[in-house]
Amino acid sequence: MSVTCVSYAAEGWGVGEVWHEGARLVWHELPRPREAAPSLGTRARARGRARETPTQGGVVDPPPSRTTVPAKRARGRDGSAPEVERLVHRFRAYFEGEAVLFTEVAIDEEGWTAFQRDVVSAMRRVPYGEVVSYSDLARLAGHPRAQRAAGTVCARNRFPLVVPCHRIVSADGLGSYPGLGPDYKRRMLALEGVTL
Repeated sequence: MSVTCVSYAAEGWGVGEVWHEGARLVWHELPRPREAAPSLGTRARARGRARETPTQGGVVDPPPSRTTVPAKRARGRDGSAPEVERLVHRFRAYFEGEAVLFTEVAIDEEGWTAFQRDVVSAMRRVPYGEVVSYSDLARLAGHPRAQRAAGTVCARNRFPLVVPCHRIVSADGLGSYPGLGPDYKRRMLALEGVTL
């Protein structure tokens, strides 16, 4: 089986990507607006600066590509399985304001520690329209003193929405949302009827 990518548009949000291997999700990029081509002045200013990839993981955890997926698994076209087409439809529905659950979606857990699996499992149990703190997440995962480590798992989440890290907040407010920022997180929570 090979890893393939399907792009999708969510009106008012932008374009997202679903990387999958058959019915198993390998990576999900939340929709973001396509940036207009930079002006010559912008290009000149940007020359020589390091630039993060347009992914939630940035340079540290870029999405799968021909350089990060072994050659025997990479495929250059946007092929997709019917299950992935249904998943893309559900992502669009979520961004249109429907209450959509993703608890049954199979995700790639290869290379995870038992702690990471515990935290991801706990995150996936946080209901639509509810939030928990990083401390609560650690407790729900069975590691009550590991809130910082649980936060690290959230920050490195490759499966936003399927593993709803946007529902994890700091004890005194919204908290961060690596790559997309707190305004994006606030907007996602607002779709679910949550205001902070």
